Amino acid sequence: MRQQIIDGTLEPGRPGPSITRLSQEHGHARPTCSKALRMLESEGLLTRFPGLGYYVNRAPAPVGSTRT
Repeated sequence: MRQQIIDGTLEPGRPGPSITRLSQEHGHARPTCSKALRMLESEGLLTRFPGLGYYVNRAPAPVGSTRT
């Protein structure tokens, strides 16, 4: 998901996949998927809205670039 956010595949402001969807698509346990989403949230790539899920933030600019 991190790469999808950075390359724009997952657009800012749009909802990210749910824990259940990630678990089913990738075959990981729900707690593992939850931890991954929390990690992306702590990196500023996602914002969690209780009851609504995780939404994509704008990806940070690469180091050394001048993004406007």
